Amino acid sequence: MQDLTPRVFVTQPIPEGALARLRALGQVEINPDPLHMVTKPELSAALQRNEFLVCLLHDRVDAEVIEGSPRLKAIASMAITPAGVDVAAATARRIPVTTIPPLVTEATADLHWALLLAVARRVVEADQGLRAGLFPGSQSVYYVGGEVHGKTLGIVGLGRVGEAVLRRARGFGMRILYTKRQRLEPEREAALGAEFRPLDALLAESDFVSVHVALVPETVHLIGARELGLMRPSAYLVNTARGPIVDEQALVAALERKQIAGAALDVFEHEPRVAPGLVALPNVVLTPHIGSAARDTRERIAGIVADNVAAVIDGRRPPNLYNLEIYA
Repeated sequence: MQDLTPRVFVTQPIPEGALARLRALGQVEINPDPLHMVTKPELSAALQRNEFLVCLLHDRVDAEVIEGSPRLKAIASMAITPAGVDVAAATARRIPVTTIPPLVTEATADLHWALLLAVARRVVEADQGLRAGLFPGSQSVYYVGGEVHGKTLGIVGLGRVGEAVLRRARGFGMRILYTKRQRLEPEREAALGAEFRPLDALLAESDFVSVHVALVPETVHLIGARELGLMRPSAYLVNTARGPIVDEQALVAALERKQIAGAALDVFEHEPRVAPGLVALPNVVLTPHIGSAARDTRERIAGIVADNVAAVIDGRRPPNLYNLEIYA
């Protein structure tokens, strides 16, 4: 007799509550190592055994994987936009691709501020020095960094995360500049307490440049050598959006020449690889794309992914469907 138990493959550990829900729906196979990103051969092999895929932002589910997985019935991504999934290939086979709503705004804004403060006040350098036995004195100039309160924050891309960062900037008494494709209405600018600037002017005036634009062809290397050259020598660049928005090699060169004071990055141009030049620099704070890595946020994300999988197993249209046309 044919076994009709739904089989789900999860590419890395997710919160236990969501896993328990998936196990109640069927049989779950999971890569248990949070440090191991499944390889393409591993993913293809797993999809020979499983019909439902739960994948993370960093996973690559390309056309070859999809076309070579005849059992595949749904791809449930933990991303807002399934950039790593070949949606066209899935749609061609009428496989639903599901995503999550924009739940990561506040968690990402929190991390953005952690990075901004850390690079300005040289927190990582001071922590490492103290652990190595270095205590230069409470009023030594050794770890002097940049001021934050009262300085000018330039927001590149005033979307959900940009606005969340802006709200936090008010608590630091900062002057706030922004740039985006379409300027806000004067009433909205006044309510936010933000002044519009074209990108070049924003770069020249800001003490901190915060990157929040979406990654589209037009924003690849939006911040390159020319743009970095417009920034102040005392300014800092912070990017928690997407890596390719910043030209990493140009950034390394600008930092090595002390063209800008420092940078803080949670995203990288060729993830998971990080430009070696960045790793070697003391005036850079680096985190491995952990913007959404807050416990409550991750639990909400995983719960929504379980909802999506459950809907497909039950024969229902999933609530967060990305390729709507397959149900047309």
